[in-house]
Amino acid sequence: MIRLTETGLAQLKVNAVVRAADEHLDPVGFASEALDREGGERLLQLRRVQAPLDVGSAVITGGGDLAAEFVLHIVIQGSERAASRETIRRALESAWHRAEGWQLNHVAAPLAGLGGSTISPEEAAVALIETFRDRPRSTGYPAELHIVVTSPAERGAVEPYLKQGS
Repeated sequence: MIRLTETGLAQLKVNAVVRAADEHLDPVGFASEALDREGGERLLQLRRVQAPLDVGSAVITGGGDLAAEFVLHIVIQGSERAASRETIRRALESAWHRAEGWQLNHVAAPLAGLGGSTISPEEAAVALIETFRDRPRSTGYPAELHIVVTSPAERGAVEPYLKQGS
């Protein structure tokens, strides 16, 4: 099931929130930067990596001071590879796989800032909805995706795609 919410991503009481990142788990876009501020020093410590991660992958860390217990970091760009629709979709598919393995039932993702400034809200809506809808459902995890919208325009960007059979 996919739901729209206007609650701030950092305040959502879900199992995990999606955060766009680069190969070193540094934030990509304002939504990730806001999560970092809200997650505090604990989140900063948890997201340190020893070596660059593969673009298109996803990793899970603790949520630091966020309301969510975990953060699903989607690696959408690297020093030698810019963020694109393809890298964002691959990273989201990896995130749903990770969420399944960790049996995370409720996951939230921002619409705005999902891919930094690489994709429009409409493209972000399509990527979120299609990758979530088309994921393997053998275990039932994650069961719900909460898409965070911050304006009527963002809600309008998502609703047509939800009506197409999510």
